[in-house]
Amino acid sequence: MTYNSTPPPGDGTFAVRCDVTSSADVDAAFTAIEDHFEAPVEVLVSNAGITRDQLILRMGDDDFDAVIDANLTAAYRVAKRASKAMVRARTGRIIFMSSVVAMLGSAGQSNYAASKAGLIGLARSLARELASRSITVNVVAPGPVATEMTAALGDDRLAALAAAVPLGRVADADEIAATVEFLASADAAYITGAVIPVDGGLGMGH
Repeated sequence: MTYNSTPPPGDGTFAVRCDVTSSADVDAAFTAIEDHFEAPVEVLVSNAGITRDQLILRMGDDDFDAVIDANLTAAYRVAKRASKAMVRARTGRIIFMSSVVAMLGSAGQSNYAASKAGLIGLARSLARELASRSITVNVVAPGPVATEMTAALGDDRLAALAAAVPLGRVADADEIAATVEFLASADAAYITGAVIPVDGGLGMGH
């Protein structure tokens, strides 16, 4: 899973290309960031994700493995690399991006749901491992969000998704980002191992 973006000039952003399914690429990306800022990574948001939807009887091993690798194993890779410096600094924030599907399940998305549910177990285990170093590890679990991925579903499917949400709409990406920003802040220093739903009420009770 490769992300390669060019930020607007002058906004202070430093972008690097990284295939999160490659440990070598992850290490190189972190090294480039550390060299550029002359400081270790203090906040990690693991947000890479793909879907390869198919009913279980038709799903190939490659489709299952690819989603687990990009969505779950990649989170392990980047968290392992980031935590080394965080442990030395005795501070840090790790935030994994899960999904309401992790709690609800979704027909045709057994691979995706498994990967997103796995992030919760990973985060809570790391939260216990790293707490003594004042490193917090949390999970954000969005519902449907207005993105290029959901736009590709078409108007009818998007309307059906919105209708299933108690608040009656999909989220704006900025609403998810605001939750991530809070978890990365000093105000969230006493929150760890939490799963924060940002789903308009879709997953309540789960």
